[in-house]
Amino acid sequence: MTAIGTDTTVAVVGTGTMGQGIAQVALVAGHPVRLYDSAPGRAAQAAEAIVRRLDRLVEKGRIPTAERDAARARLSPAEGLAELSDAALVVEAILEQLPAKQELFRSLEDVVPADCLLATNTSSLSVTAVAGGLRHPGRCVGMHFFNPAPLLPLVEIVSGFATDDTAAALAYDTAAAWGKTPVRCADTPGFIVNRIARPFYAEALRVHEERAADPATIDAVLREGSGFRMGPFELTDLIGQDVNEAVTHSVWTAFFQDPKFTPSLAQRRLVESGLHGRKSGRGWFDYAEGAARPEPATAAACPPPASVALHGELPGPAAALPALIEDAGIKVLRNGAPGESEGFVRLPGGARLALTDGDPATRRDRSPGLRFDLSLDYRAATRIALAPSATASKADLAEAVGLFQALGKHVSVIDDVPGMIVARTVAMIVDFAVDAAARGVATPEDIDIAMRLGVNYPGGPMEWVERLGARWVSTLLDSLHRQNAGGRYVPSRALRRRADLEELVL
Repeated sequence: MTAIGTDTTVAVVGTGTMGQGIAQVALVAGHPVRLYDSAPGRAAQAAEAIVRRLDRLVEKGRIPTAERDAARARLSPAEGLAELSDAALVVEAILEQLPAKQELFRSLEDVVPADCLLATNTSSLSVTAVAGGLRHPGRCVGMHFFNPAPLLPLVEIVSGFATDDTAAALAYDTAAAWGKTPVRCADTPGFIVNRIARPFYAEALRVHEERAADPATIDAVLREGSGFRMGPFELTDLIGQDVNEAVTHSVWTAFFQDPKFTPSLAQRRLVESGLHGRKSGRGWFDYAEGAARPEPATAAACPPPASVALHGELPGPAAALPALIEDAGIKVLRNGAPGESEGFVRLPGGARLALTDGDPATRRDRSPGLRFDLSLDYRAATRIALAPSATASKADLAEAVGLFQALGKHVSVIDDVPGMIVARTVAMIVDFAVDAAARGVATPEDIDIAMRLGVNYPGGPMEWVERLGARWVSTLLDSLHRQNAGGRYVPSRALRRRADLEELVL
């Protein structure tokens, strides 16, 4: 391990929430920490705020009093950049403005030792561009912490075009020594998490714009149906609609307006209205005291069918459903040969019930049918979305609702949109992850670590592609593309190649 020694000074420039959090992490790890902010008095205020947080840790029994006192003695504000001259590492956490960051690092280069590591905590700017004006850009690296830095374990270590391998290794090992879980990634728009997570927000917004379901229902389906910690609407309200929309716009612009990253007009209007989420008191939801939280659309109780007929095999995680149906006391009649393509369930009234494959439930032959949404774990799921075709009767819908209710699931009935909610979201996340791995943005292992720790996903997208199958994901995206031409849903070449290799193995 080549982590910088705890006897050396760590300087943090920028004393907002993120800067204070990073300073606290380095301080608790045992370093002398020096804070600097261009606004007079801000560094001293930040130091006092950090000490207050350490006091609370003592009160909660998280750290002993002696450790708090020692940390307080190692923390000092600086009135000028010259006071950072003995730093072994400087972490920049100022505003996300490229000219300001470039100017700061040029000034630091005149002050700090030649072997001082310069790190930027940027979440959306190019590390290569930040280091572009330095005489020695090789020592500049990205150390992207997640907020709140003292609590969240992930740190993305970003190598710019000119970053030396030794500098990246030093940043990686230092983050690990601080008790964090670092992952390595190339300097690409959004790095790992903010690149691969875009569809989690974008597809939910798209489903809402298509009038298929309301925000509370979309959140509930993703949260209760597949184990995401929070739904995209409540999460963006927590992050701040202005912050989330700015990152989305930054990544879209950095990718030369690639349609896969197109921002949402609905979110833009929300931001323009000043409805930024929790911090403004209202976003997608109202956070005023006493305000009622909207409930997800949930179907009324329906009697379960006595039996259903299974044709072929249900794909991916849905293969677990027949056993769950039998466990619920519903007879499953098996028709068709094992391995038959496009498995589905035939309801007693004759309607066809199938996992969404990207096509709508409404078929050209006008036969009644319903689609059910993907779940990453049907046994653990407590909510399932159903989409009836235009020709499905109320009786057909009642049979499908009653079937899933018998399995202990709440049912949300949504409009018949391609890919529904979970399936299109997960498929896009998987495609982004497979593409990123193929382009050398990060290893598959680091991608999964980043998405689990950075945004609390119920699994890693590279794990999901193994469970779902690249062919299933690619086929679903092809279907979405047929329904929504323009390039947003075209599977990446990496995903198509993986799907082709699956076919060869089979």
